Amino acid sequence: MSRWQDRRALTVSGAALVAALSLALVAGCSGGTGGGLYGPRVAPPQNEEEVPGLGTVEVIAEGLEVPWSVALVPADNTGDEGSEDFTALVSERDTARILEIEGGANSDRTTREVARIDGVTPRGEGGLLGIAVHEGYLYAYFTAADGNRVERFALEGDPGELTLGDPQVIIDEIPAAGNHNGGRIAFGPDGMLYVTAGDAGDAGLAQDPDSLAGKILRLTPEGDVPPDNPSNGSPVFTLGHRNPQGIAWASDGTMIASEFGQNTWDELNVIDAGNNYGWPEVEGIGDEVGFVDPVQQWATSEASPSGIATAGDTVFVANLRGERLRAVPLADLGTSTEYFVGENGRLRDVVVAPDGALWVLTNNTDGRGSPRDGDDRILRIELEGSDVTHSGDRIDRWAGALDRRVAA
Repeated sequence: MSRWQDRRALTVSGAALVAALSLALVAGCSGGTGGGLYGPRVAPPQNEEEVPGLGTVEVIAEGLEVPWSVALVPADNTGDEGSEDFTALVSERDTARILEIEGGANSDRTTREVARIDGVTPRGEGGLLGIAVHEGYLYAYFTAADGNRVERFALEGDPGELTLGDPQVIIDEIPAAGNHNGGRIAFGPDGMLYVTAGDAGDAGLAQDPDSLAGKILRLTPEGDVPPDNPSNGSPVFTLGHRNPQGIAWASDGTMIASEFGQNTWDELNVIDAGNNYGWPEVEGIGDEVGFVDPVQQWATSEASPSGIATAGDTVFVANLRGERLRAVPLADLGTSTEYFVGENGRLRDVVVAPDGALWVLTNNTDGRGSPRDGDDRILRIELEGSDVTHSGDRIDRWAGALDRRVAA
């Protein structure tokens, strides 16, 4: 029995969960653009929306081994929104390493190993995947011998000397396989932990309410099931996903997710509690009753959308197979602008630093790319021509006060 089932026994059957999710879906599809239970819906599409231009590109770090995720840590405990000092933590899929890179303007950008996460079992696309920082803890999603799980570790010490405390299991026994592991984790503006779980190569699990596979999950920071989840006792927030890879929020609370399709369409979705996104019955825009269509779809050869981040009024999407960075205006989620097509190879993750610049993670050493000199790298990209204040996951917002535990 998984940890969440052991600690908070399910109080509804699978059939009841389906009913609850269906009711939420009907409510979510009732029309209008007003606020929902978990935040306002996206505004109606508008034409000719502007997105920021991209400026100077700088290599922050190189020589990384199959890096997967970047999380930002404030440089001190002041919570000063004006501070642009921070430290970046990076996960490496196959080595299970957590790396630390000081990110402030006056830092020397030295890369050091913080720790290796015990229990990581790399296989195929599995291994140490997404990481997030929240209120003094590092959260890590990884593949273990018994499935995928999320653990958290107290962040101890100061930047440049960070260490990790003992692990605490947040959720475990998420189905794992050589592919389709999901793996992105992030804290929403509601303070809850969101976890993307792929279908683990078994498409039918995405529609099974009793399985954690093919879902987006929602938990408290301690790993409990929030009482306002779509179905009491279940961490399932949405279902019908094949391999969701990126999650982020607009400043109005709208949740956005990227998702790998199969052979035809990759997706960008607006996420609402209880919705069913169709897999495996639907791939891309299907216009089928009972399922929520993506707001934008791309041919798989031009996409494989991975990590995403919001800056101002724009969603930035890192693409693996498509080898490009996309900018999607929040006011018109059906359009996008492309940058760096083929220039840097596969792009795995993107975050927005406190100074408004993008940090983009390449992923050419993952066995599917063609490594270049210096790969893999972190690129710092300046934004131009727009209000690029970090809105959806600003570090002084989703990291909270960051009560770092100082090592004794």
